[in-house]
Amino acid sequence: MPTIAIVGAGPGLGRSIAKAFGDNGFSVALVARTQEKLDALAAELNEAGIEAAGFAADVIDPASIAAAFDRIKERFGAVDVLEYSPAPHTPVHGPGNPSPLQATRADLQPQLDYYLYGGIAATQQVLPEMIERGSGTIIYTTGGTSKDPLAGPVEFTTTTIGSGALRSYALKLHQATVGTGVYVVHIPIFAWIGSGGVETQPDTIAQHYWSIHRARDGAEQPYAAL
Repeated sequence: MPTIAIVGAGPGLGRSIAKAFGDNGFSVALVARTQEKLDALAAELNEAGIEAAGFAADVIDPASIAAAFDRIKERFGAVDVLEYSPAPHTPVHGPGNPSPLQATRADLQPQLDYYLYGGIAATQQVLPEMIERGSGTIIYTTGGTSKDPLAGPVEFTTTTIGSGALRSYALKLHQATVGTGVYVVHIPIFAWIGSGGVETQPDTIAQHYWSIHRARDGAEQPYAAL
């Protein structure tokens, strides 16, 4: 049975992605900071007939990410799909989200740790094995401002820069893995998830992920609510 690891799994889009892949025969490894919440989500998925388990880790702690993936491989074996979409910390890392007029390195570093370096840490746990066996999918999720910085308010400066750095990494990784059997894609979401009609609902967006995994076409596949 193939396995998807969802880093940043929660009750919204993460749960819907888990269901979309689980309904198509995948086991689901859930990764986030709080084991109790992961266990509750895993129990819900198991009740729906989807094999799932939670593995607590923090994306800003590479050692915890490595340890979580060791446990994932012990439980499920190789990871076939990695989906990286870290949910916002509460409180937000760092001293706030100032405008470009005030932003300093101290403001930007936590967001780079969170988006870019966390994404790299998770990727390093699965990419070598994917390349060795010649198959695998890696999906990076960010908000739409990673692709279009002007799509959000100026107050989103530090998150835009952090997620934009992850986008650049994803696109270059896609370029580097062409011909290896590994498919890397970035999905910027231009929608407030769950805020409006059916097109903003997590279950609808999750089907976009399943379709992208199946089609394996293109380095970037934006999702925009109509």
